Amino acid sequence: MAQLYIKNCYLITMNDEREVYENGSILIENDIIKAVGHIDESIVNEDAEVYDACGKILMPGFVNTHVHLSQQLGRGIADDVTLLTWLRDRIWPYESSFDYEDSLISSTACCIELIKSGVTTFLESGGQYVDAMVEAVDKTGIRACLAKSVMDNGEGLPKAWQKTCDEELNAQIELFEKFNNTCDGRVKIWFGLRTIFNNSDELIVRTKELADKYNTGIHMHIAEIADEIDFAKTRKGFGTVEHLNELGVLGPNLLAVHTVWLTNRELDLFRLNNVKVSHNPAAAMKVVLGFASIPEMLHKGIPVSIGTDGAPSNNRMDMMRDMYLTSLIHKGRTLNPEVVYAEQILEMATLNGAKCALMEDKIGSLEVGKKADMIILNGNDIHSLPMHNPIGNIVYSMTSENVESTICNGKWLMKEREITVLDEAELLEKVKVQAEKIRKKANVNLPSKFKIIK
Repeated sequence: MAQLYIKNCYLITMNDEREVYENGSILIENDIIKAVGHIDESIVNEDAEVYDACGKILMPGFVNTHVHLSQQLGRGIADDVTLLTWLRDRIWPYESSFDYEDSLISSTACCIELIKSGVTTFLESGGQYVDAMVEAVDKTGIRACLAKSVMDNGEGLPKAWQKTCDEELNAQIELFEKFNNTCDGRVKIWFGLRTIFNNSDELIVRTKELADKYNTGIHMHIAEIADEIDFAKTRKGFGTVEHLNELGVLGPNLLAVHTVWLTNRELDLFRLNNVKVSHNPAAAMKVVLGFASIPEMLHKGIPVSIGTDGAPSNNRMDMMRDMYLTSLIHKGRTLNPEVVYAEQILEMATLNGAKCALMEDKIGSLEVGKKADMIILNGNDIHSLPMHNPIGNIVYSMTSENVESTICNGKWLMKEREITVLDEAELLEKVKVQAEKIRKKANVNLPSKFKIIK
C-alpha cells in the first residue's frame, strides 16, 4: 500500500474537538487518512514518501460550493453591468456558443485555478457539457459534484437551450447513471435547477423527486435578486423560498445559492428543513445582489458554506479571498466585530462545505478513515508574518499564493506551487486562444470607457 507521511507541521484537524497540533503529523495510506497528530513512526512503511512540512500549516482542503466551470473563459466579458444584462446579453450568448472542446478547456482551467487556491472539492451549479466537465475532473484529480444547467422556460433563452421538462430530466438521469461515482469515486452527479425564472413548477417538483430517488443533491440559485422575489410572487403570491416550501422542495439535499433576499420566516424554513446554503460574497457585491443574512443563518444553525461563483462574476476563483470578504462584510453590515469570526470562516470553508456537498462523513476534516484531501500553507512571507495567531492569519492575512501544496484523494495535485497533473504552461496557451475564439463566435463586444489605440 502506498503511504505518504507528512510531519512536523502546524496541523489543524477541524475534528469535533477542533484539535490543533503545534507539531503534528499525518499518515496517508492510498486515498485514506490512517493516523493524525502525534504518530508512532513504527506504522510508517520503509518505502513511504516522507515530506517534512516544518514551519508550514496543514489543514483540510477547502470546499468551494458554487462554481461555473463553463464560465472560466468568460472572465472579464461581463464587468460593471446589471445581473440581467450580465446573464442575457453576455453570459448566455457566450456559453451557448460552446462545443465540447470549449467546455473541456474552460473546465480544466477552472479546476487548476481552484487547486492553486487550496480547493480539493467543488460543487458545479450547471453547464451544458457535463461529460467534458467529468473529463476535466478526471485529468486534474480534484473532487466534484457536477450538474447540468437545467431550464425549461423563461425569457431570453438561447435556442440551443430551449428544452422541455421531460428532456431536461431525462438528460440528467442519463448523466447520473453514466458518471456518478466515476473517476475513483471523485465525481458525484447532482440535479440542477438554474433559477425560478427558468424552471417550471413541474420541473422543480420532479427534480426533487428524482434527487430523493437517486440519493443526491439539488443545486439552485435562490433569492438572488429583488426582481426574483417579485417574479415568484406572481406565481402564487409567495417569495421564492415560500414558493419552494409550498412545492415540498425544501430539504437537506437542497443547496441554496446566494440567498440574499430572505425574510425571517424563510430563514426559519431553511432551519426547519435543514436546507444548505452557499454564500458568495465577492459575486454578490460585484453584480450588486446585496448582503445575505449570514450571521443570522449561522446563529440559527443553518449550514452555510462559501463559494466563489464563476469567473465573469467574481472574477477570481479564489477561496482565500472570499473567506476574507465573508468575515469583513458582515462585521461592517452588523457593526459587530465579533460576528463571523476566523474560526467560523474555516468551518464554513471546510466542515460546512462538506455538509453542503453531502460528504461530511468523507471530507471536511483530517480524521482517521476520511479521504486524504488537504492543503499545505506556507506563511513565510512579509504579508503573513508575524504568526501570533495562525488561524486568524489564514483568514485575514494570507492569500491563495500561500497555498503551497494541494492533495486530493491521497495524491499531490500541486506540490510546492507546481501543478503536477498537467502542463500548466500549455494550458495557459489554450486558454488564450480558445477564449478569444469563443468571444468572437458569440459576438460579444466590450465597449471601453478608455480610448483604445491599436
